Parts: sequence; C-alpha cells; structure tokens
Amino acid sequence: MKDPRIEKLARLLTEYSLALKPGDIVAINGEAIAAPLIRECYRAALRRGAFVICDITLDSLSEIFFAEANKAQLKWVSPFARYKLQHIDASLGIWADENTKALTNVDHKRLAAASAARKPLSKIFMDRSASGKLRWVGTQWPCQASAQDAEMSLEEYEDFVYGAGHLDKADPIQEWKRISKDQQALTDFLNKSREVRLVAEDTDLRYSCKGRKWINCDGHYNFPDGEVFTGPVEDSVQGYVKFSFPAVHNGHEVDSVRLTFERGKVAKAEAEKGQDFLRAMIQMDSGSCYLGEGAIGTNYNVKRYTKNTLFDEKIGGTIHLALGAGYTETGNKNRSGLHWDMVCDLRNGGELYVDGELIQKNGKFLNKKFPQP
Repeated sequence: MKDPRIEKLARLLTEYSLALKPGDIVAINGEAIAAPLIRECYRAALRRGAFVICDITLDSLSEIFFAEANKAQLKWVSPFARYKLQHIDASLGIWADENTKALTNVDHKRLAAASAARKPLSKIFMDRSASGKLRWVGTQWPCQASAQDAEMSLEEYEDFVYGAGHLDKADPIQEWKRISKDQQALTDFLNKSREVRLVAEDTDLRYSCKGRKWINCDGHYNFPDGEVFTGPVEDSVQGYVKFSFPAVHNGHEVDSVRLTFERGKVAKAEAEKGQDFLRAMIQMDSGSCYLGEGAIGTNYNVKRYTKNTLFDEKIGGTIHLALGAGYTETGNKNRSGLHWDMVCDLRNGGELYVDGELIQKNGKFLNKKFPQP
C-alpha cells in the first residue's frame, strides 16, 4: 500500500517549494533507490504543465568513479551538466544512499580535486539561484542507510523525516506558510543587525553581517526546512568554535571539530577523528578556509542528531556555519568548491547575541514573536 505522505511530499515540492507552472523546465535528480518519490514528483510536475528531465543514477557509480578515474577524468566537467544548469528553470534533488559510507576510504585528495574542478558548476547554480532564474529544492528519501546512521528502524526514520516536514498535517502547505511568517519576523530583525556572537562550550565566535542579507528558509530550498541564514563578511570572522556533532562530508565523519578564525580565515583546525581530511578540505582552494554561511536552526520538530546535515542543521536551538562557498543572494563573495555545514548546539547553556543583545539562551528565543518550540 502506498504511503500517502509520499504523494503529499511530491505535491508540496512541486507546488509550494518550486511553484512549477506550465512550460517550466524542471530537472529531477535522484538515486534509483528513491524511485517511489521520483515517480510521484514526476507525476506531480507533469500535472502542473512542466517539461521534466529525470536524471536517475546508481549509488555505486561514485565509488567506481573515485576508484577508476585518472587525473584528467577527476577534473573533467561535463558540458552537458553545464548546459543543463544554464537552461533549466527548476531543480529538484532527491537524496538517498544504499551506503552512506561508500566514499569513506577514498583518498581525500581525489575528493578535493573533483570538488574543486566542479567549482564553475557551483557558481552557475548559485548565481542563477541568486538572480531568481533557477528555483531549487532538495529533500531526503527515507532509506535504510540513513535510518541506520540515525540509529532508527526504517519505520521510525520515515516518521522522523515526514514529521520534520509536517507531512502528518492535513495541509502541510498551509503549515509551512505559517512557519514562514514566524521566521520572517526573525529574518526582518536580523536584516537590521550588524554583528552576531555565539557563546557555548569552548566557543566564542563573532562575525559581521553588516550589509548582508538574511534569508528565510521556509521550505523553498532544502526540505524539510527551518533556518535563517546569511553570508558573513568574509574577513570579519574572529574567535573559536567547537562543533557539537560530528561533521559529515562525502562519507567522511570528522569528530569534535575545533576551528579558530583570525581575520575571517581558519588559522587552526583540530579534530579528534578525521583531522587530516578536515585540513585537506580547508586547503582545497583559496575560498575553502573562509565562511560562506552563518545560520540559525529553527525547526523544533527536529530534536536529535542523525548524521544527515539536511536535518541536523535545522535542529531548533542550534547554529551552523559553512566553510567554503557562500550564497550570492546574501551578498557573500566567497567562492569555493567546498560547502561544508557544521553544527553547534546552543540548547545546553549556549547564548546567541545580536549587536550585543542576548536574543537566545539555551536554544530558545527570548522574543515570543520568533520561532518557538
């Protein structure tokens, strides 16, 4: 029997997140394991009059690529991928893995080389998104591998994923419109601010957001959503931060990451596990040692760490920082082949200050107009 939440999610992604209209060209990208959701999204997009491109791949292809590719192949960028990014109106990514650790043992230098080579594609994507010419959203298909990472049964993980997206509501679209309103109050407040300071265990970090734009993430980009973010002034980041949860990137898990910033740049990077990988990513290119994003998680339906950044960065009462590429629409100018989100939990004694004013303590906003648990 088909899970009705899949059809609800497909409708939300195509109608609310992407707002597809007749004549739009939409690319749906996903792993074969996510076929049930791909099918429903394909059906929903056609019903809205869109022209649909489906790119379905196999989880194992990336593993084969990094095992077999020579230097030229690692750095090759498909002209067809470039053309597609330049011409589609919307992009829908559906993420799923049969094995989330498949790339763990790949030489980090090969991963870095391939990521750096695809920097031009990242720039096209971000520039077109910032200009409003490309609408995009990405979501997670609840699969066994991710359920195992989260230490849940598949049924528990399905309930977690759909609950995080409010798909248990009679009308999830109306629920996300309500959430959007609450988050906009916080966004409007932050758009008048100049500086953010984070204080937590082994953490005292500040950055300027003067002249930068804060974005209300209300289900139109990642889904499930629930954050507000900006692009810090590149050379303003100062201080140190200890990230509360393991930072996961390309199957590599890096534990107890500690970063020290001086004039915006990572001056010191330490980790209890995966330190060599961490430093290799930071040295990937000229922009990978700077912050491209500073954000506040506001989805209080997400309460636990799951080793999946899509959910972990949204946990209500956390903040996250991303090394590498920034989003052009925020005003951030940092460019890199890297974009790596890392999460710091403020729910146990953490404090968030804006222009010297304490606005959040222990993960809860002091202003009742802002998102609440």
